[in-house]
Amino acid sequence: MQRAILPLFIFLSLFNFCVLPSFGLPAEDVQLVTDAQYFQVAKKMIQEAKFTIQVMMFEMGYYEKYPSTPSNLLIKELIDAKKRGVKVKVILEVKEGTDRTTERNRHTGKILSGGGVEVIYDPLFKTNHAKWMVVDGELSLVGSANWTHYALTNNSEVSVLIRSKEVAKELIDYFNKVKATGTKSQKKE
Repeated sequence: MQRAILPLFIFLSLFNFCVLPSFGLPAEDVQLVTDAQYFQVAKKMIQEAKFTIQVMMFEMGYYEKYPSTPSNLLIKELIDAKKRGVKVKVILEVKEGTDRTTERNRHTGKILSGGGVEVIYDPLFKTNHAKWMVVDGELSLVGSANWTHYALTNNSEVSVLIRSKEVAKELIDYFNKVKATGTKSQKKE
């Protein structure tokens, strides 16, 4: 019996270490970001960006009547980053027709495009439900929060801030894949 267990143990050990792929990516630091912390973390990331910002968001709301709502402030920060020379690109969800998310995202896309930010709408046949931002190819904020008033002020939201060039590269590669099949926003829609 003992003779049979040792070869089985060796076989299973080799199988676990040699056959199964590793799905993990290295990270220098990972921090949990919850609720109202998200706004402060995202704002700081945008303000400290030096080269690039990519944002992929299901819903991003700009509210004309409420200029100081957190989502408006983040949108303004993206435009300010573009003005200081950062390459800023945003992918937003849209559908055919006039549902609330599509209307809100098209309005926000117009504001961002007017500020020089490159805005891409995802393909109509696929829902972009992603919610993340990558800054300078190294810092990624990934989680549940949309950039809307309620998400940033009232909702229970959980995100992670990840310092990892490898994670950022995977997200940017995915961004570029979606971007290739999307449509660009026009300043006048």
